[in-house]
Amino acid sequence: MTATPRTYWLEHAWLGTHVEPGVALDMTDGRIAAVRTGVPVPPPGAAILRGLTLPGLANAHSHAFHRALRSTVQVGSGTFWTWREVMYATADRLTPDRYHALARAVYAEMALAGITTVGEFHYVHHAPGGTPYADPNAMGEALLAAAAEAGIRITLLDAAYLSSGFGRPPTAHQLRFSDGDAEAWAARSSLLKDRDHARIGAAVHSVRAVPAEQLSTVARWAEERRAPLHVHLSEQTAENDACREAHGCTPAQLLALHGVLGPRTTGVHNTHLTAEDVSLIGGSGTGTCMCPTTERDLADGIGPAVALQNEGSPLSLGSDSHAVVDLFEEARAMELNERLRTRTRGHWTAAALLRAATVDGHAALGWDDTGVIEAGARADLTTVALDSVRTAGPLPRLGAETAVFAATAADVRHTVVAGRHVVSDGAHTLVPDVPGALAQAIRDLRA
Repeated sequence: MTATPRTYWLEHAWLGTHVEPGVALDMTDGRIAAVRTGVPVPPPGAAILRGLTLPGLANAHSHAFHRALRSTVQVGSGTFWTWREVMYATADRLTPDRYHALARAVYAEMALAGITTVGEFHYVHHAPGGTPYADPNAMGEALLAAAAEAGIRITLLDAAYLSSGFGRPPTAHQLRFSDGDAEAWAARSSLLKDRDHARIGAAVHSVRAVPAEQLSTVARWAEERRAPLHVHLSEQTAENDACREAHGCTPAQLLALHGVLGPRTTGVHNTHLTAEDVSLIGGSGTGTCMCPTTERDLADGIGPAVALQNEGSPLSLGSDSHAVVDLFEEARAMELNERLRTRTRGHWTAAALLRAATVDGHAALGWDDTGVIEAGARADLTTVALDSVRTAGPLPRLGAETAVFAATAADVRHTVVAGRHVVSDGAHTLVPDVPGALAQAIRDLRA
């Protein structure tokens, strides 16, 4: 993604610590070349972004095909495990073409919500029954192409998913997820290559899905490439109980024993942890990706995000199952969940929550030069209206608080990626009818 030199004028800009009025950004080759403050009127020829402009948002945990489950899984009652059966039935219907069409629409929805980078936790690798496609990475390539066409960056977190539980082979539904063993997973994943808009990372689906003796293979693959490594961690108490029965320790302890934890690793959910788990995760610098709207939708529970951060675990945010696609809602939900749990307020400032949604989220996905508005950073921006029915009223200097605690994805007016206007005045410039694209892709998947 590159752009010709140009200037953007920001009516108000969040510069990491405060809101600055009248900021001009000079951009070249998809990066911010200069940040000029004290510019009260737009320079001639500048693109104008009215409202509050933030760094682009990072959605650190996505399963694109779960978007097809929205609303359908709200019929009746159940648990995570009953929801999973509906998810498997949807996964069975994916083909590379169908997945491309759906993901393109989902990533366009993300762009409309101000998301400029997505971490796609990808485990649907093969055809139903487990037969590889002619291109063994056809499904992953479909996702990479979908992100490019929707105008956003992607880190494809290619997931090892090898078993249905401790000592159990994959189920019929899970055969298309599995490469057989971690060495075969590594060989296939090694065929995927970084590109301008994409990074290739790794994932351990979970401790139940990768045999303990093969965890180090995945960790070593990521270490050799200095790539991000993500893992679903302690999302369900049933997984914790099964891990203790099989290995005599918690999932976090098992991951630590096999070299999975560390500064390039992110645990997703990190919900049901012991005090020792929290210390292991934080002390190793392992990140934590909280997905509050999915965790509440699936009745997972509320993770100890405050304790994890206090121990040294950087926080990021994800929309996971896409019950909603709204990083502002994810950010405020993390704080509001903690208020409900503790009956006290103010666990994070708005600035800290925006950091999780921007710079720390990007770092968790391997984009260390993204998520800030400063010279040299990638030119990715999100502009939030300050005059909607949700955001009107507060002083502009309270823009961070307005964005986190009042705004929704519907208030995003502009999204800029690599200096290119991907969303302009609330309309996607590359996918003109995003609702229609979503509806058609989901209809095709159900046909």
